[in-house]
Amino acid sequence: MALFGAISTISGYTMGSRALGFIRDILVAATLGAGLVADAFFVAFKLPNLFRRLFAEGAFSAAFVPLFARKLEDGDKGEERGEGRAEAEAFAVSAFAALFWALGAVVIAAEISMPWIIRVLAPGFTDTPEKFQLAVIFTRVTFPYLMCISLVSLYAGVLNSLENFWQAAATPILLNLCLIGAVLLLTPLMPSPGHALSWGVFGAGLVQLVWMWAHARRAGIRLPIRLPRLTEDIRLLFLRMAPAAIGAGIYQVNLVIDMIIASLLPSGSISYLFFADRVNQLPLGVFGVAVGTALLPLLSRQLRAGDDAAVANSQNRALEISLFLSLPAAVALAIIAQPIILVFFGRGAFDGVAVDATAGALTAYAFGIPAYVVIKGFAVFYFAREDTKTPIYIGLVAMAVNIILNVILMGPFLHVGLAMASAIAAWLNVLLLAFFLVRRGNFAMDRRLTRALPRMAVAAAIMGIGLWLALPVMAPWFAAGTGLRIVALTLLVTGGLAIYGLAALITGAASREDLARIVHWRAA
Repeated sequence: MALFGAISTISGYTMGSRALGFIRDILVAATLGAGLVADAFFVAFKLPNLFRRLFAEGAFSAAFVPLFARKLEDGDKGEERGEGRAEAEAFAVSAFAALFWALGAVVIAAEISMPWIIRVLAPGFTDTPEKFQLAVIFTRVTFPYLMCISLVSLYAGVLNSLENFWQAAATPILLNLCLIGAVLLLTPLMPSPGHALSWGVFGAGLVQLVWMWAHARRAGIRLPIRLPRLTEDIRLLFLRMAPAAIGAGIYQVNLVIDMIIASLLPSGSISYLFFADRVNQLPLGVFGVAVGTALLPLLSRQLRAGDDAAVANSQNRALEISLFLSLPAAVALAIIAQPIILVFFGRGAFDGVAVDATAGALTAYAFGIPAYVVIKGFAVFYFAREDTKTPIYIGLVAMAVNIILNVILMGPFLHVGLAMASAIAAWLNVLLLAFFLVRRGNFAMDRRLTRALPRMAVAAAIMGIGLWLALPVMAPWFAAGTGLRIVALTLLVTGGLAIYGLAALITGAASREDLARIVHWRAA
């Protein structure tokens, strides 16, 4: 499958998931608001969700896919056709066994020590015993999701390596459906909406695991539960997973640091950051994860085959696609943050104070969107070469800078300062990743990318000016009822997209064919 085709497939399903996710978040915001129960649930949701993003979309794929792809490639060079597939499947069976038992031990240990975990993740909760106890209860219910989604990530790595992308891309849709069902159906039966949502997360893990198991069997992949064996391949897998967790997921680690510090700020700060990040995750999930997921197996096989020209082209086109889509997203979210938050979450228990506070955090996060997306691609450039050490060193530097900036900015800017620190740290991460790639001769911008970048920036700036001029005109609409607010936001978004597309054509940032493939999600 062509790179653009794979990215389009993943992005299409991710877009559907994000749409459902917004419906979910609208219901959650209206039900929970931004108070005590909401803060407790978001801590409980953050822990397994962190591992979903770090593990399912980062560390495991970064370590497992290149090893799996190498066995496919090397075996297929042998005399017997299909030899590579057999060797790769045997490796996957061993990895599944090791993962199953290791995760089981981690879940049991975490359930026992949950009060101490919450003291670390949300130290500020100890000042409010009710909030602390709710966080412990909710997290004990949600934590087994970690085991389910980690096993899902293994199935996803196998299917993605075999160029079956849509099954894994559809799994977040199941999570959102389960949480929507929990809000609507379980809430009346539980002590609070937080209890209902926690059980919804637990159930979603089981549903996603059964989904991937069924599709793997349909593809001829069977991964039985066996006693683990610490083979050389498994030892190598786990050695590469640990650094990749930080190298590929520095953004997520920064969010956890934000949560720890936000627990020390006024009540509601964790909720403001959570809802701002939910909007921020739309371009990250649709573009960043899609590019990284599609690029890793492709680059791994091209490198193994020694096709340097194809590797260079894949890297440049991935970066080009990432920036072409993320630059306008960053500008738009920064300028129309307040209307977006108002339309999506401004109802029920989510009052005007919460809207303004969340919009401030979204504006700060938005400036880091291109960096967050590019990190996904740059990290893959390392992982495909089976180098997971360099990203962790760079990630640790960026994390240290984030912590320092958190402490400096939290005083004058409260929770918005935490979002600002994350964005700055992400840009530092990008610059360091790029520096070492170029220094090693593993990446060089080609003529097409060099020509396109400044044109993309100009097109995004033109769109931003258009949105800024339109906001005062639309202000009376946003002050009216929900219906007019939705219409106004729709006009802003579609108008912004039209301006950016036209500006991209005029400046030469993209051709008509490029825009057609993006609009229609067609493979190149």
